[in-house]
Amino acid sequence: MPKLDLNALPPTNATGYPPEHAAPVQGRWYRRLGPAGGLTEFGVSHVTLESGAWSSQRHWHEGEDEFVAMLSGEAVLVDDAGRTLMRAGDCAAFPKGDGNGHVLINESAAPCTFVAVGRPAATDCYYPDVDMHLFAGTGFRRKDGSAF
Repeated sequence: MPKLDLNALPPTNATGYPPEHAAPVQGRWYRRLGPAGGLTEFGVSHVTLESGAWSSQRHWHEGEDEFVAMLSGEAVLVDDAGRTLMRAGDCAAFPKGDGNGHVLINESAAPCTFVAVGRPAATDCYYPDVDMHLFAGTGFRRKDGSAF
């Protein structure tokens, strides 16, 4: 059956970030919907941000388009253009390689939820605000290439 049962997919707040960059995402809970539905060409996640949580460190992907659709609550989209309030029904698109670092931050008192769509395969990812870079195939390193 194509309908996915969210309750059957336990949420996780796991992150691959090095410990010094993981704190902002501690309150981010997600379910990987793509694998559960047998999807292989793109990734889909159902994400809940607790009050104060970030979706990620502010970042952009060299080879991955990203798209988010807010389902409930509100979050602030922070990107190179500034701050934009995102509420249920709002969508945002992030073309690969555009260099526009972005993050969703829940600054409200209540949780918010959204769906994020991207590619499941890792590509280089840039983090303009912290000394971190995701090198495709080798994982997270400092911007100079040294290990954490």
